[in-house]
Amino acid sequence: MFIAAFLLSATTRASAQSSINFSGGASIEPEQVFAGVSWQSPDFGGRFHLRPGIDGGFGNDLRLGTINIDLIVRVPLGTSSWSLIQGGGPTISIVTFAGLLENTPRKLRAGGSYLFGFQHDNGFFGEFRVGGGGYVPNLKIGVGWAVEVK
Repeated sequence: MFIAAFLLSATTRASAQSSINFSGGASIEPEQVFAGVSWQSPDFGGRFHLRPGIDGGFGNDLRLGTINIDLIVRVPLGTSSWSLIQGGGPTISIVTFAGLLENTPRKLRAGGSYLFGFQHDNGFFGEFRVGGGGYVPNLKIGVGWAVEVK
């Protein structure tokens, strides 16, 4: 019983910490690979977190920078070490064309995105991000690692 109480309290403390998240993956429409970093706030209002981040995508004759400001919720999955992650928010895209269109001026667009994924208590996570509007990728599939900030 003492061990169960300790594990529950340790999990609560870990989820209350902020983290820096490193991620990478691929997007569809435009077809690119991306890498990014985000900061996740300590929980507030229960299971809610604020997670602003920035990604850089390359490929399909585009260089795409996206800035996301997500409100997410983490829901523990039973007694396992996994949590369901859901959320979303506004997205700003900065597009630079390459190849034949490299003389085209940069474009700044706004849109939104919704994310769905899973995260392990050790920091590993995988997620799907569905976007819309401007040059926001229609689907991003990524994995990453969260490093707790103490």
